[in-house]
Amino acid sequence: MTTQRMTTEREPNPPARSTPLSVPAVTNFVAASEPSGPELAPSPIRGFLRSRGSGAMADRTFAGLMLLCALSIFAIVAFILTILILRSKLSLAQFGFHFFLRSDWDPVSGEFGALPFIFGTLATSLLALAMAVPLAMGVAVFLTELCPQKLRAPISFLTELLAAIPSVVYGLWAVFVLVPIMRDSLGPFLSKYLGWTGFFEGYNFGVGLLTASIILAIMILPIISSITRDIMLAVPNSQREAVLALGATRWEMIRTGVLRNARIGIVGAVILGLGRALGETMAVTMVIGNHPDISKSLFAPGYTLASVIANEFSEATGNLYTSALIEIGLALFLVTIVVNAIARALVWAVTRGTPARVH
Repeated sequence: MTTQRMTTEREPNPPARSTPLSVPAVTNFVAASEPSGPELAPSPIRGFLRSRGSGAMADRTFAGLMLLCALSIFAIVAFILTILILRSKLSLAQFGFHFFLRSDWDPVSGEFGALPFIFGTLATSLLALAMAVPLAMGVAVFLTELCPQKLRAPISFLTELLAAIPSVVYGLWAVFVLVPIMRDSLGPFLSKYLGWTGFFEGYNFGVGLLTASIILAIMILPIISSITRDIMLAVPNSQREAVLALGATRWEMIRTGVLRNARIGIVGAVILGLGRALGETMAVTMVIGNHPDISKSLFAPGYTLASVIANEFSEATGNLYTSALIEIGLALFLVTIVVNAIARALVWAVTRGTPARVH
């Protein structure tokens, strides 16, 4: 009896099991806990929000306006394309596709061909890329991987400042500085040591394809450099750390861990620079010589699609002459759109969803 009594006394009371409250029970509890009495006055902010009503109509109006602004870009591009096609109908009907294969440009006799201008545009743009891309790549690699922290911001600012300078200022600088250097110093040097190639022979007046290519290279340098720098910053740090952890040198890390991952975007940056070079007008017009000729020598004067429009459109007499110039503008417009679309697609393929590296 005693043992049974002690066992009974030692047994603790079983813990009470907590049962979850149902939703109605919680609601009744909250309602019961609220103080009864007169209703409290709402705060000033709540009163203001209640008084102004719903903002659904304002939100829909704002969304519609933003959509209209976005669609207006497509409308402007379509409007420009339509006008160019309508105004160049006469030239299209007269010469057809052969307009871009003819080398004759004689407004007096009514013979028009765009081949010299296509040659001048491609020659100057490709030469500008050949000079600008290595320098732009070096600037971008230095700013992202090698530049001290104190120098990074000033160099980046000066590089982007070059892109903000108007093209006519570049043209004036080229006329007063670059043309004399090309005529008196650089031209004779190239003729002496590289004249055997055939690209640096003939008369050298300081103006020509090479001079226009140099000024174009200076103009597209900041564009290629800035975009390449942004693409390299988008490469994750884990790529750099992984290559360095395998024992690679700094140059090997940049070559395999950064440039290899960013190569598609860098190609897009180069194509964007090409688009700028194709459409440049004033600076090229001031130093290219403005002569519709196809020559192997880079000292020879030339013409581009943009410069012939700028030079001769105000002097065009006759509907066929004007239509031919507008058709050149149509070709330049289509080429620029295609080049920029390809470049944007390549840049997006590299940078999508990748955060920039913070310095």
